[in-house]
Amino acid sequence: MNNLIETMITYDKVMENGVEKKVTESYMVDAMSFTEAEARIIKEMTPYIHGDFSVSAVRKAKINDLFKTEGGDRYYKARLKFITLDEKTGAEKETPFNVLIQADDFEGAVKRLNEGMRGTISDYRISSIAETKIIDIFDVKESSSQK
Repeated sequence: MNNLIETMITYDKVMENGVEKKVTESYMVDAMSFTEAEARIIKEMTPYIHGDFSVSAVRKAKINDLFKTEGGDRYYKARLKFITLDEKTGAEKETPFNVLIQADDFEGAVKRLNEGMRGTISDYRISSIAETKIIDIFDVKESSSQK
């Protein structure tokens, strides 16, 4: 994984009841720059969106790691705090660490997080886990041009 960049796409979506509604959806793109992220999200979404759409936001995601789960249809953001000892003062120090987790539900996200963190030599604690509005993640290896 290089850099996860969050992109937001605004377009007119046909809802289940047949009504068109303007929506904004969030997608993550593995890219080295904002320009590359915008180009990639346009390339990835063009086959799925009919009509006009715009990239309404491109911003650096504050994610340190990604734990994917086969078949998971939701994304959860977990905030961890690594606990280390400050050698000068002897006091405990907490360093934040953000993880994006793909899972089917909250319990699955907690389970996948614990699996992903297994073997970590540093002590940590989970300070929060919340479902995100991210629809999908486009990794470099999984782009539609390579499917």
